[in-house]
Amino acid sequence: MKDKRGNLIWLVLPLAVVAALLTIKGGGHASKTDASQKPAAKPSATATDAGADGQSSKDRSPEHFGTQVKLYAHEARVDPVLLMAILYNESDKPHDANFERTWQRFKPDAAFGIANMHRAAFDDTKDGRPFQNRRWEELPDDPALAVRAAAWFLHDLARQLPSDRSSTFSKSDLLALGYNAGAGNMRLFAEGTKPGPQAASYLSRLHDNWPKAQAALR
Repeated sequence: MKDKRGNLIWLVLPLAVVAALLTIKGGGHASKTDASQKPAAKPSATATDAGADGQSSKDRSPEHFGTQVKLYAHEARVDPVLLMAILYNESDKPHDANFERTWQRFKPDAAFGIANMHRAAFDDTKDGRPFQNRRWEELPDDPALAVRAAAWFLHDLARQLPSDRSSTFSKSDLLALGYNAGAGNMRLFAEGTKPGPQAASYLSRLHDNWPKAQAALR
């Protein structure tokens, strides 16, 4: 006779996973061509794109990826501390590869990888870049690819910042806001528009995570 308690566990577990995921706050990164929209937002890896050396798929804390952050921040000419702080901001979501794929079955437009990147943002960013032949579906298995894509996404955001800015936000603040809310909203914030609660919370957490990011890169 089958154990009724065992059967109940298997029935309840998927529901528990869905319930837990529904409480997770996504990074919501819009593509770089998303003007003023609301906040959004591998098999053949190369040596530099391979995942962290021997890294378990469940051990995806940002501090483990200092080498990749330095490498790809330099490649994309962005601030490595900003990139690392953004990874800390995005680390409130579980980044187990199987977990992410399970969630994507319920929410096809979910973000993938340790940098929480949406498909449209990844596809826009990779165009003409060293990883242009890579696929968004590879992000959960390859943290280095996720870091590299995030670095170049920040590079593209920086090119869209207006030179004449009326806000009091720093460049790093605006790029982080752009990472969370999209390029169009970033430009509005640069011109003095006040961020909404979600974007303001993202920026506050970035400031909180900045010292940790600096320490992780020493």
